[in-house]
Parts: sequence; C-alpha cells; structure tokens
Amino acid sequence: KSDLSHFHVVLDQTRIRNNCIMTSKYNIITFLPVNLFEQFQEVANTYFLFLLILQLIPQISSLSWFTTIVPLVLVLSITAVKDATDDYFRHKSDNQVNNRQSQVLINGILQKEKWMNVRVGDIIKLENNQFVAADLLLLSSSEPHGLCYIETAELDGETNMKVRQSLSVTSELGDPNHLAQFDGEVVCEPPNNKLDRFCGTLYWRECKYGLSNQNMLLRGCVLRNTESCYGLVIFAGPDTKLMQNSGRTKFKRTSIDRLMNTLVLWIFGFLVCMGVILAIGNAVWEREVGFLFQSYLPWDPPVDNFLFSAFLSFWSYVIILNTVVPISLYVSVEVIRLCHSYFINWDRRMFCNRSSTPAEARSTTLNEELGQVEYIFSDKTGTLTQNIMTFNKCSINGRAYGERHRAQPLDFSTWNPLADRDFCFYDASLLEAVKVGEPAVHEFFRVLSLCHTVMSEEKSEGELVYKAQSPDEGALVTAARNFGFVFRSRTPSTITTQELGKAVTYTLLAILDFNNIRKRMSVIVRTPEGRIRLYCKGADTVLFERLHSCSHDVMNITSDHLNEYAGDGLRTLALAYRDLSEEQWAEWAERYRGADKAIDCREDRLAAAYEEIEQDLMLLGATAIEDKLQEGVAETIAILSLANIKIWVLTGDKQETAVNIGYSCKMLTDDTTEVFIVNGHTVQSVREDLRLVARERMMESARTRDGGKEVETQWAPPTSVLESISGEFALVISGHSLAHALEADMEQEFLETACACRAVICCRVTPLQKAMVVELVKRHKNAVTLAIGDGANDVSMIKTAHIGVGISGQEGIQAVLASDYSFSQFRFLQRLLLVHGRWSYLRMCRFLCYFFYKNFAFTMVHFWFGFFCGFSAQTVYDQYFITLYNIVYTSLPVLAMGIFDQDVPEQRSLEYPKLYEPGQLNLLFNKREFFICIAQGIYTSVVLFFIPYGVLSQATQSNGVPLADYQTFAVTTATALVIVVSVQISLDTGYWTAINHFFVWGSVGAYFTILFTMHSSVLFNIFPKQFHFLGSSQNTLAQPVVWLTIALATVICIAPVLAFRFLKLDLKPQLSDTVRYTQLVQQKKWKPGGRAALGRLGRGGSRRSGYAFAHQEGFGELITSGKNMRLSSLALATFASRHSASWIDTLRKKKHNPHSTPPTGDSSPAPSLVLISETNTF
Repeated sequence: KSDLSHFHVVLDQTRIRNNCIMTSKYNIITFLPVNLFEQFQEVANTYFLFLLILQLIPQISSLSWFTTIVPLVLVLSITAVKDATDDYFRHKSDNQVNNRQSQVLINGILQKEKWMNVRVGDIIKLENNQFVAADLLLLSSSEPHGLCYIETAELDGETNMKVRQSLSVTSELGDPNHLAQFDGEVVCEPPNNKLDRFCGTLYWRECKYGLSNQNMLLRGCVLRNTESCYGLVIFAGPDTKLMQNSGRTKFKRTSIDRLMNTLVLWIFGFLVCMGVILAIGNAVWEREVGFLFQSYLPWDPPVDNFLFSAFLSFWSYVIILNTVVPISLYVSVEVIRLCHSYFINWDRRMFCNRSSTPAEARSTTLNEELGQVEYIFSDKTGTLTQNIMTFNKCSINGRAYGERHRAQPLDFSTWNPLADRDFCFYDASLLEAVKVGEPAVHEFFRVLSLCHTVMSEEKSEGELVYKAQSPDEGALVTAARNFGFVFRSRTPSTITTQELGKAVTYTLLAILDFNNIRKRMSVIVRTPEGRIRLYCKGADTVLFERLHSCSHDVMNITSDHLNEYAGDGLRTLALAYRDLSEEQWAEWAERYRGADKAIDCREDRLAAAYEEIEQDLMLLGATAIEDKLQEGVAETIAILSLANIKIWVLTGDKQETAVNIGYSCKMLTDDTTEVFIVNGHTVQSVREDLRLVARERMMESARTRDGGKEVETQWAPPTSVLESISGEFALVISGHSLAHALEADMEQEFLETACACRAVICCRVTPLQKAMVVELVKRHKNAVTLAIGDGANDVSMIKTAHIGVGISGQEGIQAVLASDYSFSQFRFLQRLLLVHGRWSYLRMCRFLCYFFYKNFAFTMVHFWFGFFCGFSAQTVYDQYFITLYNIVYTSLPVLAMGIFDQDVPEQRSLEYPKLYEPGQLNLLFNKREFFICIAQGIYTSVVLFFIPYGVLSQATQSNGVPLADYQTFAVTTATALVIVVSVQISLDTGYWTAINHFFVWGSVGAYFTILFTMHSSVLFNIFPKQFHFLGSSQNTLAQPVVWLTIALATVICIAPVLAFRFLKLDLKPQLSDTVRYTQLVQQKKWKPGGRAALGRLGRGGSRRSGYAFAHQEGFGELITSGKNMRLSSLALATFASRHSASWIDTLRKKKHNPHSTPPTGDSSPAPSLVLISETNTF
C-alpha cells in the first residue's frame, strides 16, 4: 500500500494479520446458533429440553408440552438478551477502537486511515498525546537524536515517562519524502507477550543493525511531550504485545454454583429412583389387578404387556416429578444476582466524591462468593497507598529536620518565586539553615538538584514541570527546588540550576546509572570553580559500606534517624559525595570508556568501574519520603482480620519498604514474636530456611510457651500443627527464594509455613509469580480468594483469583477492565465483603433452602398419589396449577426474600466481623442443609397428601353427598400447599419490606383469583374442552370441613418447625441471634460510639532500612549521550462488644484439623497476613 516496495518485514509466521481487533463473540448470523449451543451446554437446559421432547410423546406424557416449553423459552430468551447486550457493548468498544484514525504514508503522501486498515509494513505518523495504533519500530522523531517520550500505564501500570529512541541511521528520515525512498528488511521474533523484550535486526544499505525494546513503540502507549514521530508497523491487531497479554478471561463460577450442579445430579438420581419404584409398582399392579379392567379399560395400542406399560410409566413419572428442580430456579437465581449487583452500584457509601467514581459490579455471577472470602491478595502502591510521594523529613550532618511544630506549612513563595506551591513542609529550622548558608545543608540540596535523571520543561517563565522516572525522584527534586536549589534544564554535557536565585551551570562528566543490584546512582560533575565532585544517593545499607572512616560518627547518628524514619513507614535514601582530583578522574574516565565500549560483559565491566570510583564517600545525610496510605486502610485491614480474612499484600517495593508499609497499616507491631528471613539462592538453602529456621522455631516457641509440653503431631497433618500454634510470627522471603519455594516439591512446605505466620513479606515477585501464589492457595486451600489491584501488572492475579477487584487509581484502567468489581478506595472493600457479600450469601442460601423445600413439598405429593391411582401417572393437581406454581404462586415471595432479606443491619455487620465467618465455613447452604430442606419438604408432602386423603375419604357435604372426588381432593391439597409454603416463607423472612408483604399476600390472593377464574362459567363457555370442572373450586371451598382440613395440615406442617427453631434459639443461638437480641434490648438505651480508637503503637528500634527508589535502568546513559535532550527546555479500631461464637471456632478447628483433637486453650490460628512485592522497583 505504501511506497516501500523494497521494504520487507520478515516474521516467523505464515500469516500476517491486519490491525483489526475483535473481542466480541457473535455476529448477526452466528448469534442464534452459537448462543443456543452455549446455553445447551448447561446440564439443566439440556435436561429440560429432554423433558420437553418426552412431553411431546402422547403415550407417556400426562402433562401438556407448554408446562415445560414456556419456562424453558423464557430462560433461554432472558439469557440470550443478556448475552446479546454484553456482546453489543463489546462490538461498540471494538468499533470505537478499530475506527480510530491514523496517518499512514500512502504513495508518498500522508493519508488518514482507520486503525483496522493498518497493515504490517505500513509507516504511521504519530502526534503528541495520540495512542500508538500497533507495535511500531520507531524510525524518526521530531525530538533530537530520534528520541520520543511515551506513557505506558495501559501496559505495565507505570505512570512515569519512558524514553524510546530510533536507530541513528533512520533518525534523519524525518519527512515523508525521505521515508518514501527508504528500503530495508526487518527480521524479528514471532509475536509474544513479553513487554520488556524485543529482538530483531534491520538490514539496510548492506549493513545490519540490532533492534531492541528501546526502539519499539507498543500498542496501548501514549505519545507524550513529543511533537511527532514515524514508526513502521511490526505487529498488528491480535499479534501486538498488548493483545497477546490480554489473555482469555476465565469463566468464574461460585462455590454455590458448583454445589448446585452436584445437588442437581443427586436430585436427578433421586428422580430416577422414584420413577423406578413407581414403574415397578405399575408392573405389579398391571399384572395382579389391571388385567381385571382389560374388558372395559384396555391398554393403549402400543402397550401389549405389563412390562411395556411399566416402561412407559417410568418416563411418565420422570416428566411429572421433574418439578423437584424447576427451570424457574435458574431464572430466579439470575434475577437475584442482578439485583444484588445493582445494590452495589447504587451504594452511596462506596461512592468516591473526590473522583466521582461509584462502585461497579462488573460481574453478576459472583455476588454470594463475596460472602465467603478467606484470602485477599492486594497490590500495595496505588491500592493501599495513594502513589503520591511527599518529602517529609531529612537528616543533614547528624541533625534531624521535619518535625511538625506548626499547623500551617511554610510559605516558600515569599523568597523563592520558582517554588512549587503544592509542596508542604512544616519545619522552619531547615529553611533558616538554608538562608544562613550552612554548607552541609547547601550541599545536601545540591545533591538532590544534580543527582537525578529528571527532565525539566518550562511551559512559561518560571513555570517548571518535572518529568521524573519515578515519583520518589520527582519528590526529591521538588524539595530541592523549594529550598532554593532549582533544577532548570540540562544538555548532554551540562546541568543548569538556580541556587538561591543565582544561575549555576555544572559540567556533567558522567552518570553512574542505577540498577537493582547497585541500589544507588551517582553523577560526576565539574563545578563552576573547576572542582570535580561525585554525588551519590542510594540505599543506606549500600552507601554506609562505602563511606570514608571520618564519616562514621555522622553515620551512627544518621542510622538512628533512619531507624526512626523506617519505623514511621517512610521511604529513605542516603546522600553522599566525594571530591576527585584531575588525575583520579582522568584515569577512571579511561577505564570507564573502555568498559562502555566493550562488546562482551559490558554490564559487568561498567559495574566494576562504578564500584571503583564510588568509594571513600563523605556522608551528607538522608531523606525520608512518605508514600501516603489511602484513607481507612489500617481500619479496613483490622476489621477484615477480625473476620478471619487473611490479607496478603503484593507490592512493587523492596523488602524494607514493604515491611514499613506493614507497620504503617498496623499489620506488623512490636508484639511480633520473631521474623524469619528466607533469602536463599538455591533450592537447598530455601528448604533449610523454611524447614529448620521457621518451622522449628515455631514449634520451639510453642513448647516454650506451653511450659515445655510437646506439641501433639502424631495424628495431625503438618498444616494443622502449624496453624494451631498461636503466636505473632512473620516471614520475609525474597523473590529469588520465592521462585524456588513455588516449585512443586517445596510449594506445600512454603504454604504451610506462610499460613502459620501472621505476616509474610515476599519481595521482588513478578506479575506471573503473583498469579502463581494465588493459584497455589486456590489449589491447596479449600478457600475463596480475592485479588485487588490498580495496575496492568495486577491483571493476571485478578483473573486468577476467584474474585477480582480493580481500583480505579493512578495506573490506568487495565485492572478495572479485567476485574469483577471495581471502586476507587481500598476502604470500600470492607463494605463490599462484610455488608454486600455477607448479605448476598445469606440471601442466596435462604433462597435455595426454601426453593428446594417448596418444590419437594409440591412434587412428592405425586409420588404418594401413585400408590392410590394404580401407578397410572395421574397428577394430583391440574396442569394449570402445575404450570403456574413456580411462575406465579410461589416465585415472587421467595424472590423478594432473596433480594431484600437481612439478618442484622449493615452497621452490625461492620461492628461484629465474626458474623462473616459462617460464609467462610459454608454453614448456611451445604449438603447437610440441603438434606434438611429435602426432609422438611418430604414431611410436608406426606402431611399435605394423607391428611386431606384421610379426612375427605370419609367426609360429606351438608346435603350428604360424599366429598371423596378427584377435583375436591386436588383443590384442597393445592390450597393447603399454597397456604403452608406462604406461612413458611413468612417464618423464614427476617427483614420485612412493603414489597415482601405485597408479594407474599398478593401471591396467595393471586392463587384464589386464578383458581376461581379457571372454574368459572366464563372460561368454560369460551374453552369448554380445556376447563372441564365448572364450579369445582367454589363448591369445594364452600365446605367447612375443607377449611378445617387445610388448617389442620398447616398446623401439623408448621408446628415442628416453630418448636425446633425456638429450642435452637434457646439452647444453641448463633451470633446473629445474639446480635439481634442485643439490639432489641439496647434499642431504647443505645448510645452511639461502639468503637474506641487505640493510641499510636510504639515500636522498638530494630534496624530497618526504608530505602525505596523506583527507577528504570539505562536512562542515565541516554542523558549523557545527549539523545534525550529537547530543543527547549490509620487508626486501628477495637469494638465495644465481641461475641465468642464458639460454635464457629469449633467448626473451623474441625475444618483445618479433622484428624486431631483440638488442643486446649485458644488454638485458633492468628489471622495471617502476607506481603508480596514485585520486581522493577527498589
């Protein structure tokens, strides 16, 4: 399409795709067949289709086909409309992306083209703030040296700027005419999902040039601070790295769904057994009794013997008894889940006014699973913290600054017109030290203004905008700016600052770049006076090893300050400098240039050169930066821990910072018994650390606490033994150690040790390792997991967990798009779980229990009737009652209960987190509860059949006519059934609304209205063949004996239920019962409060480094080469009342330790907390 007739992009693939993406599933032609195929993959839909086919066979069906086809079509239609709506929005999103405009070079002219029409080999022009349409090889840029700046928040969650550079041989091709004459060949790797790696070669003018990720612009990036650039399409559409990383969303099912599938199979087996019993009865009856009726009641023509009659009878009863699992169950479940999702969306208390962001339930199928969560895996930066760095404190030459002695921050604008007005600092003594000219203070801020890789942009006179690689570095440069040392601009060889109003230009001799191993960066500059000086900033543990002996006194004082800062959860850096002579510089510069140009082992040689010069440093001091926690994080974690939810925090920071955040969130305290550090580099060392160090010390601590008594381990599995040990333990494990710990032969050991600790900190894990840790817990723990994050690097974890929650924060929207639920603040998680999740689980369980009960009570009457009708598959009720029972008479009351029911108000759910535990233990609906409901339903069916049968068989009307006819019995039984199940749901409903009253009593009224209408003369005159029994209901319900029979049956059905519930409430009340009782007692004398805030917890002075400096390696090299130069320059809460809920504790012990006797004393495991950090920051 373009003029690149000689340009070839050679890929290891047989087919080159266009740039069109398609995330939708259907189109107009395929929707109906594909959607029906998907729906009939559900066992229930296939089962009902099979029943419909059986009902179309006259010889075996005693019910009309519409009793099944109407609800089946309704279910299929509702699901199809929902799927079509979801797919419509996917089509809309795809069309919006595919129809974006790009400028493509066609016949030497730039023409606008839709994204979907872009092909591999096209040359595209991008302008500032535009999204990159495909994976491009950067050819040239409007910036010097072929540089451009991009933002990759949609790819990796990082909001800081990144730099990409074209090859020097193509950087001069800056206009369409030159690009149209360009010919060449690119050979590269096949499409893959590695965002940080690209390998390829450009062949041009008989030369070859290596291509790396620094030359690539990936789809999803946004061009920033660059007027324009040109790129060659390498990968398009589904082959782009963004689409390769999107993966396929896993279909998530709740534990209740999985249990229901099992129960449906059991019910089907029970249905078959009943059919077999009745078929055998039919065979026996036809053989022993039926032959007597052959003369006037012969078999239908296909039937010629009693065995064939029994065979047809079996299928007839399968049809009649299928209502034990009606299709309306699945419709009701979807409606309830949809309503619960809207409750989450409408919750004003989960609405963030600052960002105008409401909570959103992006999935409607997982609501009740929110009430069963046991493990939470959380990202840190942007999820627990605000990802906003502020310069809080510092230590300079042994003196600490930053104490807050005043209410208002300092006003820097009065003496510094270039100060950032958003910068806040409260210690006036530091500003005074700058003004009086203390040398150490000046040198301290000089380091901050020079030793960095920040780019400065001056939009107008005095309006500086800093573009930093990391928020840490931006905060440090901004602090120097406000204290009078303003970084203004840079060139490849100079750095220009304004020091106390005076412009100063330093010659930049070298940048000693940062990496994760060095944990520091340095710059070497020549001052205006001609001195050569090295400035360095980095981790205190690294810099202190390289200090000159004369700095030891300052080092000791600074160490104490660093301990204090780390104790406050602040991120720290140490600052130092070294003066170099001309000879030292010249000798080292020669070795540095040789290492820089080396082909083999370049990184190692550069590291050795850096190590050589960064010695004998003079310590200046240290900085302390706060990554502010979000509002309510500490309280949320405390409440969730009380609900026995284990929180594992996954962070991109280094070990020390992760520990500091643990203290800030009150997840770690001085009460921690021991911290186990696993930092091995080999499988054997990691195994020894986990087994010998952590596990043995836990056992030893338990024996010491129990007075030397041996911990019982003979019959208990290892997990039960460790989890039964009460203690405040913490585990710290590095990323490389975690890689070994996640191997198949060691993962169980790691999981056991981690779950026995109250806090576990895993540092330097990758996004893939996040998903692996989640999968490990899912696989080995019978527990529901939830993952929460705000960046694209959390997507794999969010998709892997049972429930994924996205935070709409600072790192793009990829996490939100991949999530099942989203909101803007971590603190909303407690309301999502303890209120919405618990209520959803409670409502769904009560709904299912009642639904199975009422349908067994309804269906089993047919089973008992079979023994009195010659096993002829005759129904007790008429077909209209059978059709309307689950659609009209009983559907709305149970639907209202499933949508609105509560056991305690929302405030009590938050005040008593232990109320959450029944969901974790799956107590409200399980196999035992299911069998109890079935037993109650069968008992009700026995009463509803035999009481009317026994009474009416001997009863007569007032005129002496017997009442023992089929229609009188049918009407009496049906009426008693409707009244009994209505009374039962009145007892089951814990929270009455106007809607509940309307549905319950309205359904009873609807039953009588429809009953009298169907037996009226009006319908008989219109449809005489369909409505045969004129006046039957009016005549039946006019008899007092019928109402006495209905009342007797109701009392016999309901009385045992009332007696059992009163005894249970009196002898073994649940925590919710106790809370309701307490609320009733205190209703008149209730006083608000209920929570007592604890004071700040103190900590000992254990040595902890808080070094944290998120940065990208390689940026310093770009600066010194000149290639990136622009043309223009919580409070922890306690609760007033906590109930023991010993019945829950007993069940939890049985769950975790089924083979051993629970030890005496408090043996419930302490809520564990795991922090896991990922790579790319330190």
